[in-house]
Amino acid sequence: MPLVLTFLAILSLILLIAWLKIDTFISFLLVSIALGLASGLDVATLSKAIQKGVGGTLGDLVLIVGFGAMLGKMVADSGAAQRITDALIGIFGKKYIQWGIALAGFVIGIPLFYNAGFVIVIPLIFMISATARLPLLYIGVPMLSALSVAHGYLPPHPSPAAIASQLHADLGQTLLYGILVSIPAIAVAGPLFGSTLKRFQPKPDGDLFNVKPRPTAELPGLAISIVAALLPVFLLTTMSGVKRLHPDNKIIGLLAEPYFGMLVSVLFAAYVLGIRRGLDMKKISKSMEEAFKGVSVILLIIAGAGVFKEIMTASGVSTYIAEGLKGVEISPILLSWGIAAVIRVCVGSATVAGLTTVGILSPLLVNSPVKPELIVLSIGSGSLMFSHLNDGGFWLFKEYFNLSIKDTLLTWSVMETIVSIMGLLGVLMLNLFV
Repeated sequence: MPLVLTFLAILSLILLIAWLKIDTFISFLLVSIALGLASGLDVATLSKAIQKGVGGTLGDLVLIVGFGAMLGKMVADSGAAQRITDALIGIFGKKYIQWGIALAGFVIGIPLFYNAGFVIVIPLIFMISATARLPLLYIGVPMLSALSVAHGYLPPHPSPAAIASQLHADLGQTLLYGILVSIPAIAVAGPLFGSTLKRFQPKPDGDLFNVKPRPTAELPGLAISIVAALLPVFLLTTMSGVKRLHPDNKIIGLLAEPYFGMLVSVLFAAYVLGIRRGLDMKKISKSMEEAFKGVSVILLIIAGAGVFKEIMTASGVSTYIAEGLKGVEISPILLSWGIAAVIRVCVGSATVAGLTTVGILSPLLVNSPVKPELIVLSIGSGSLMFSHLNDGGFWLFKEYFNLSIKDTLLTWSVMETIVSIMGLLGVLMLNLFV
């Protein structure tokens, strides 16, 4: 019976989100309440589970995601993203321009959330394509594949950060392993696949294509742009290791906390990309507020997924599923990737796919012999599988490049599928060594 209830709950979630177009958070809440009541929970227990699901899931994740959004907006608004892109294109030259663009997309994508990053790099793609006289998709796919990988694999992006929190995975190790897995995924889905797309000749809107870069004199310096964008990466990947060497040092201990590392990164960027360049604090604070508003909906989705997970735990559904899967001879990596991939194809949202998978498999994954950081990455890569008509990213790509649905499926959807499969292969390979 618990398996039937779980299947009906997921089916209901898909219908509410994909067919009836009901708000994702409300859909999660409705399905969770129905699942709890059907599983025999009384109203008091159900209410406590909902409260625990919201509070326990968000926790310091609100700070990590919020600060990440603020940092990304400052990197974009200040022109630091353009400075990084210009420099990498200059280093790689026209012959290897795809690799430079992919690297630029990855560096920009670490602090920037996907939709914001997409809108920001599109003018850069159009500008580079026109300047180098190269096909748009030949230039665009490497950069957008890198953005997609960062969105699906790496903290402080909402889904991987939330999944890591649910599985008690080390955020710094998740980021480090994620970068290692990202390299082959971006290489294959970006420059290698992008090289096969010269036959596509999209004709985007003229107003979009005739973009003008900001004058070089208005951009921040290259070194400070890179440091501001990558400071969270440095703090998240190094401080947890340094803390083990100096466990009693309070400053190191504080910097090892992900939320505080993100706060330090935001304050650093506010000074070097804002105040030092003549912006007043009022404008910087306003920009931060706008950035946080942009991720508020994502935080609600994460909260809704947390409620779903907690209801499954309180009702015993998750434990029942975990017990049933213990005898199944399948790698937890393959299992978590596969479930995330199926939900992604059905629902369209990578965030929903990743967090729903954790809710279903949480008890089994917590006790898995596989490192939780690798499980985070397997779920993250599965959540990017085959983006199609029910995904907002699909329509962003289609409309900006003015492609037909068929051509969008042959380009964007294939790229996302490659990103997902390469992520799985990378995690399986990494599992042999860590």
